[in-house]
Amino acid sequence: MARLMSAVAVEFDLSFTHNGHRLVYDIYGTSAGPLVVYLHGLLLDAELNRGIARALAEQGYRVALLDLLGHGRSDKPTHASEYRIDSYADQVVALLDHLGVREAVLGGISLGANVSLFAATRYPERARALVLEMPVLERAVPAAAMVFVPMVLVAHYGRSVMNVTSGLMSRIPRTKFGPLNSVMKALSLPPDAMAAVLHGVLVGPVAPTQEQRSAIQAPTLVLAHRNDIIHPFDDAIGLVERLPNGVLVRARSPLELRLRPERLTAEIVSFLSGLDSAPSDRRSHRPA
Repeated sequence: MARLMSAVAVEFDLSFTHNGHRLVYDIYGTSAGPLVVYLHGLLLDAELNRGIARALAEQGYRVALLDLLGHGRSDKPTHASEYRIDSYADQVVALLDHLGVREAVLGGISLGANVSLFAATRYPERARALVLEMPVLERAVPAAAMVFVPMVLVAHYGRSVMNVTSGLMSRIPRTKFGPLNSVMKALSLPPDAMAAVLHGVLVGPVAPTQEQRSAIQAPTLVLAHRNDIIHPFDDAIGLVERLPNGVLVRARSPLELRLRPERLTAEIVSFLSGLDSAPSDRRSHRPA
């Protein structure tokens, strides 16, 4: 379904099949622009990033928002083995193959950032560059476990209560603010699907090893902020210092790119527009 939004052409609810499952995506902008694939966070969906996609499309980029398996409009099998973060990287490359694109800028927030890191290590020839918003690395693992393990237990053993809760959430009218809608849809997930996604993500590898990250040659922009135990700022600093071509931009809050996107969008556009240049060392830190 194609629409025109703020002079940006958008095609919603496109899909392809990967390993027997239907994956749904949206395309912003024209086919002539460089492709950016931007991924959502854990349990969320493409609607989280629609403002970002529109802003980049207005600057001449073509942006794909993919609902990873178990999220949003894509299929939701109930086997945890379907939901390893490294296997999500295969879905991203399958999208590129489906679109007939050799390489793209890969990125996303939280889970989406980690999936992009895996894609860059497993398929380096497909990653033109990376835009990583709030990656989840070593210092985040204990806090992430404290947050998500109880959610797995509730989804497993409180299924009857969660069925009622998700049913009620699915009946609440959606708003005009995409990120809020994305959270509401996450709370509407069937408990079996939610438990499978969380179980699979927590049991599998969370991020590539430090050695694998050090080998990533793709120019990388990392967006991060302080005061977040699941996305520690020190992890972002360590990642940029390890990457051969990393740049760190400090965000003012986890919501800045969605509530007041102008500054960070300008940073992303500046980074992407400079990809054809060849500076001797891209590594730098930029404060908020």
